[in-house]
Amino acid sequence: MGRAKRGNKTLATLPKHLQRLNLYAAGIDIGSRSHFVAVPEGADPEPVREFKTFTADLHCLADWLVSRGITTVAMESTGSYWIPVFEILESRNLQVMLVNARHVKNVPGRKTDVLDCQWLQQLHTYGLLEGAFRPPEEICELRGYIRHRMNQVRYASSHIQHMQKALTQMNVLLHNVVTDITGVTGIAIIKAILAGERDPHKLAALRDKRCKNTVETIARSLQGNYRPEHLFSLKQALASFEFYQSQIADCDREIQALLASFDSVTEETRPDYPGKSSKAAKKSSPFNLQDELYRMTGVDLTRIDGIESATALRIISEIGLDMSRWKSAGHFASWLGLCPGSKISGGKRLSSKTKPVVNRAAAAFRMAASSLYRAQCALGAYYRRMNARLGAPKAITATAHKLARLVYSMLKNGTAYTDVGQDYYEQKYKARVIQNLKKRAQQLGFELIATIPTQTAENSRIISNG
Repeated sequence: MGRAKRGNKTLATLPKHLQRLNLYAAGIDIGSRSHFVAVPEGADPEPVREFKTFTADLHCLADWLVSRGITTVAMESTGSYWIPVFEILESRNLQVMLVNARHVKNVPGRKTDVLDCQWLQQLHTYGLLEGAFRPPEEICELRGYIRHRMNQVRYASSHIQHMQKALTQMNVLLHNVVTDITGVTGIAIIKAILAGERDPHKLAALRDKRCKNTVETIARSLQGNYRPEHLFSLKQALASFEFYQSQIADCDREIQALLASFDSVTEETRPDYPGKSSKAAKKSSPFNLQDELYRMTGVDLTRIDGIESATALRIISEIGLDMSRWKSAGHFASWLGLCPGSKISGGKRLSSKTKPVVNRAAAAFRMAASSLYRAQCALGAYYRRMNARLGAPKAITATAHKLARLVYSMLKNGTAYTDVGQDYYEQKYKARVIQNLKKRAQQLGFELIATIPTQTAENSRIISNG
């Protein structure tokens, strides 16, 4: 074979991943005090500049990028310092890409702010960066309210623990006779104690008629040692709890007003689903959240076992309503971190652990999956089978993966979910097992024959032929 002539100066076409796809790209190294910005070398005599984090400086940054003809910008997701920069640049019609810091690590030994922004600009020029998912503006606003409400609920729950501790220190065993100390009976008794009432029978008489324990049983639990320091702790814990309850109510009103501004996908009323109680849905939201979600999405996500209206709202606030951002249900589950890993080397699978992803939507799916342990449905049967075979953590992840695929299909295709039932699932699983046994028996030279079922004999038996 002849060699190519050295004088031939015909240039080969570069591979697609080495072509300069974004000629007018910039890179920003985000910091708490200043941001370093890099543009292409020919775009400005000073291609790297430093801008302070003040709002006026951020507008100067945006003006400079627009004047240099920049159309797209890449930045790292450093803490929460990137949010003002992202929002200001996006308002200037720039394509802003938020990238994972793990994917843009620079060469070891060359870690400076200037080199970081130049490295981001170079990678973005060749199209080697993938932007993180960020929902539309209205979904971001809804997500902010939902996350803030979750924080308020967490703060309120900590003060419930403070009330519980103060009661325990006084040996007032209220938690032994009421299911929830913040319920009707519990709050009435606590307020009476703080008002100065010490007679256990008078306190027990405040029980709600729906309380299962009798007045005598409750009275025995209310004989305590009422020390002033514990009463003071109880008083402040109750005041803090009621304050956060009012904050949660204000947040619910803002969420309701925001949901009313969303476009309607359907004008039809949500069909009733008699097989699922709406008691939990009414308790978790002061307004009819199920109807609002159905109007926005056109499907009833709460028909999926394990997903209540509050869980559905939390999921939508994280992923949005447009499922075209993911190519398939598998891509969606992978983004959530609910797919098995693919760590393979030398033709051997080293690990199949799911990749570590901090995703609030995945946490909601896992929480919904963990509630299916005693559910008499197909998803509940699937969870129990996976739990017996793999253990609870992997079973929760596998069931959450199935829930994520269901939600993806419903939101993308507008299809309704129908539970096939636990019996149908068990029959399908039994049929798959029998089919696999038949194939295995044929491979080993045996034949699997089903015998006539009787009351004392098994439904099937393996008869071997020599």
